[in-house]
Amino acid sequence: MRVTIVGTGYVGLTTGLTLAHIGHQVSCVDSNPAKLKLLHSGKSPIHEFGMNELLGHLQGRVVFTDDLKGSVGDADVILIAVGTPPKAGGEADVSQVESAAATIAEGLVEGRRYTLVVKSTVPIGTNRRVEHIVNRVLKERSIKSEVFMASNPEFLREGRALSDSFYPDRVLVGAASEPALETMRLLYQPLLDQSFTPPEFLPRTNGYSLPNYITTDATSAEVSKYACNAFLATKISFINEMGGLCERVGADVTQVARVMGLDHRIGAPFLNAGLGWGGSCFPKDTKALMSMAGEYSYRMPIIEATCEVNQRQRRAVVEKLQSALKLLRGQTIAVLGLAFKPDTDDVRESAAMDIVRILVERGAVVRAHDPIALEAAKAELAELAVESDADVYAVASGADAVLLATEWQQYASLDLTRLAEVMRGNVLVDARNFLNAGDVTAAGLSYLGVGR
Repeated sequence: MRVTIVGTGYVGLTTGLTLAHIGHQVSCVDSNPAKLKLLHSGKSPIHEFGMNELLGHLQGRVVFTDDLKGSVGDADVILIAVGTPPKAGGEADVSQVESAAATIAEGLVEGRRYTLVVKSTVPIGTNRRVEHIVNRVLKERSIKSEVFMASNPEFLREGRALSDSFYPDRVLVGAASEPALETMRLLYQPLLDQSFTPPEFLPRTNGYSLPNYITTDATSAEVSKYACNAFLATKISFINEMGGLCERVGADVTQVARVMGLDHRIGAPFLNAGLGWGGSCFPKDTKALMSMAGEYSYRMPIIEATCEVNQRQRRAVVEKLQSALKLLRGQTIAVLGLAFKPDTDDVRESAAMDIVRILVERGAVVRAHDPIALEAAKAELAELAVESDADVYAVASGADAVLLATEWQQYASLDLTRLAEVMRGNVLVDARNFLNAGDVTAAGLSYLGVGR
């Protein structure tokens, strides 16, 4: 099939490269010259495992351009994967989606059939809104084209986006027309039956089960995306709330989480107490969900509490640090990890960055380290007068305390004895319960975890 994808962020680029690899003819459209320059040179504008390797493998099989209008005329499927950032009130800003829809309609050709897909995470009713925009522009142009609408939310994890794209657990399509459902099935058929040859660097795991192809109406598909992210965020906030109780009664939240996770009705993923959730999806989507509910005079107290607990968790970790040091003003704190999660350079809504801001506000001298995200955080670190270094031991040198804020695998192999030797103080706050407490104390450091 001929596929045009609008937007080359995490969703658009990952989807485009995946579809090209499984045999489709793909054009990826973006208006950002810097992104396009990198993509034309075979380099990914985002840090994501396997992206550069796949770009090199697919050179000549996927096209990158800024000409949206000229890229849709001969397409069979057009996917909108642009950003939907939050507005001041929390609602999702769909202006980029609507702008893309209008431009797409300008490029459609008389008498052709298209399937237009909204892949961006969008508020309820956006598919209907997009359909209205397209039909209005076609009417203004006096053009008759068959345009079948579909909602196709993504379920990708940053740092694992390509793996999730090649080996999904489900593919969700919301549409009212049979032609749209059938076209989307054909588009994803190689993934649904896993008939493609996997990339060498990303083999299919043993025991992988074929994904479900789920069809719903468009509204249910739109809600499903928000529901999934809100539930996962709630799960994290729940175990953090239990962690607060564990600290007060002398229990260990890691043991509690293990017991809970062995119940197949609950499951272990997302039961890791720590700093809470962040990134580009959970914060934006929980706010948007509450905002949408408000439009219908409906409160969502569970989601409200989920967000409240998440913010409280960050303050609680700072209080833990202050309790250990007695005061923060003038103390030197080394923060290890800035990305909102490991294996990505994304610092959007990062709990680690929030901690850095709070510490600076309280007068601490902050130094920062991250294996990948220093460049992404560079501007804000400079504004906060936070020093950074690519050497973790240089960052910790002379520090009164070390705060591990992102569970990068690199930190699992820290030389804790060397860390203790270069520090001035001896406090290590493991805000992700990532390190072995016994190893930390054996190195002469005072270990403080979360909920333990």
